[in-house]
Amino acid sequence: MDSASPEARRYVAGLDPEQAEAVLAPRGPLCILAGAGTGKTRTITHRIAYLVGSGEFAPTQMLAVTFTTRAAGEMRARLRQLGIQGVQARTFHSAALRQLSYFWPRHFDRSLPELAPSKFRLIGQAASRERISTDTAMVRDLAGEVEWARSSLISASAYPKAVVAHARDTPLAAEKIAGVIERYDELKTKAGVIDFEDIIMSMAYLIESVPEVAREVRGQYRGFVVDEYQDVNPLQQRLLDAWLGERDDLCVVGDANQTIYTFTGARPDYLLDFTDRYAGATVVQLERDYRSSPQVVGLANKVIAGASGRLAKRRLRLVGQREDGPQPTLRTYDDEPAEAAAVASACADLIAKGTAPSEIAVLFRINAQSEAYESALSEAGVPYVLRGAEKFFEREEVREAIVFIRAAARSEREPDRPLHEQVRGVLEQSGWSPEPPAGGGTARERWESVNALVGLAEEMPTATMSEFVTELEHRMSSAHAPTVQGVTLASLHAAKGLEWDAVFLVGLHDGMVPISRARTPEQIEEERRLLYVGITRARLHLQLSWACSRSPGGRGTRKQSRFLDIFGTSQASMSAPSVRRKAKVVRCRGCGRSLLPAQEAAGRCELCAKEGRETFERLREWRLQTARDAQLPPYMIFDDETLSAIAVRRPTSKMGMLAVKGVGEAKLGKYGSEVLDVLGAESST
Repeated sequence: MDSASPEARRYVAGLDPEQAEAVLAPRGPLCILAGAGTGKTRTITHRIAYLVGSGEFAPTQMLAVTFTTRAAGEMRARLRQLGIQGVQARTFHSAALRQLSYFWPRHFDRSLPELAPSKFRLIGQAASRERISTDTAMVRDLAGEVEWARSSLISASAYPKAVVAHARDTPLAAEKIAGVIERYDELKTKAGVIDFEDIIMSMAYLIESVPEVAREVRGQYRGFVVDEYQDVNPLQQRLLDAWLGERDDLCVVGDANQTIYTFTGARPDYLLDFTDRYAGATVVQLERDYRSSPQVVGLANKVIAGASGRLAKRRLRLVGQREDGPQPTLRTYDDEPAEAAAVASACADLIAKGTAPSEIAVLFRINAQSEAYESALSEAGVPYVLRGAEKFFEREEVREAIVFIRAAARSEREPDRPLHEQVRGVLEQSGWSPEPPAGGGTARERWESVNALVGLAEEMPTATMSEFVTELEHRMSSAHAPTVQGVTLASLHAAKGLEWDAVFLVGLHDGMVPISRARTPEQIEEERRLLYVGITRARLHLQLSWACSRSPGGRGTRKQSRFLDIFGTSQASMSAPSVRRKAKVVRCRGCGRSLLPAQEAAGRCELCAKEGRETFERLREWRLQTARDAQLPPYMIFDDETLSAIAVRRPTSKMGMLAVKGVGEAKLGKYGSEVLDVLGAESST
């Protein structure tokens, strides 16, 4: 770089040596392998600015494509800051639609067909003609299969074999879905509309088959930049090949470690095989991580170091550039409500110490896990925003289930039957099954959401259906997310491309991460990369956690994610504060003694069970008097579930009470001292 011209030096000022190498690389094929937090957007915008500023290309001859309008907008903004105007930065769909809208009328002598705003209506019609359920979940899953097949350039007739080859989890038999794909194409043609895949396919076809279109497109665009190249699918690659023709002025940027969308058709092979396809291509690796502390970077490296398979050959090893921060921690909890309550308390503590709520995120594997954290954060008085999913109580399947539960509560036909059995019976009559659906996707997420209501009923063994409905209504009102900025709740997939000062990765047990439907080695490795993406979202604070059981008092049969075994082998360096609990040992929730098989269902030994009942009754007496004095319904003080948990845990401090589900900071301030007095009085007797 010492011999670089003054013009070149202007575009590499402030860049590290590897970033500068990528910016100043000669024209031709360039592959930038950029790890998380290594400044890839800065690098490629400076690369474009250098090519334009040095006269290699006019601004209008450059086309940069990425996968989100947010990323494209950020690229344009950075180019403007560098004094570069006129470069096209768009998503694949946006770039193709712009070109197709120009060329289609000229070639076909008519306007471009209308773009269908959604596939849902036509796929619903196609499913109906194939005698398949047309409920929202099924149509959504079928839409996903249609998009995967078309993005992968797989015809309806080839779909069944492709499903086997890719070990794909489908909501129906592959032959049935193939029929839907065929019907969908027929209905789309009949309606005279096109979809998003048609836009890319049609533009690629025009360039491939009409020489004058090819000449004009290739004459207009001469230099190409593709961001997130590991996520390109075969359809997008076909359009890129059509744009390029025989030329090789192509810069791609990607990270094999962040390949997490193969289920949508993404193919990392194009990134991995770039140097095979373009002999003599320049390859630059960006491994200096400017986002995360060395401690977070170290954990990310340890997780991804266990990767195997073809993608591991392009594995980058990040090097943290920030000052030291706290060590990531791994925490184990008895049950999911305890995990959610502890995370909410930790969020409140960070906010009290000066961290903005918008700089905190709670990330989980599937959207159905959000309910516990919506409730816990609301109880703790912590504002939150839900990203990429509906709020739990606003989901269609949850609203429908609650309608059936309300109707059953009005009749109260079987008052002596355990609550969870009544709820199960009601939901089974509404179409829910105790067993999860065989496939994944939306159907499984809907099932998980409804199953969460069953789990809640199991946590209230002594409640009636009417009391259960009251509890649901209380949760619906209190768990409503405020409109102000708050802690982000998001799935790991929705968190891609984002970052926060503090990140909580929750629910990290085997069966969730990796998820149970990941069966092949390739699918399990993608789950590892998904965890890696979650870890690299954190700048400073990172806490990982899992729960031994789903509900309080449940058998602790879960095991921590296999990807976190590094904590077991390097406990000191990772500062994991809790010892991994063996799944076969069930301990008393009161005193910690090992339980006999006959005691495991209750979750406590005989002595603690007796003492817990006595403590529970004292707490109920206190609650009743407090409710009368305040002229409030008793459940507004604490519900039975919370009192039961307090009686079992017997916290000795206010901090200990915060770990109990249902005890937020607001209620702790109002009633904490009184509850501790009751516990103290009980203990003294």
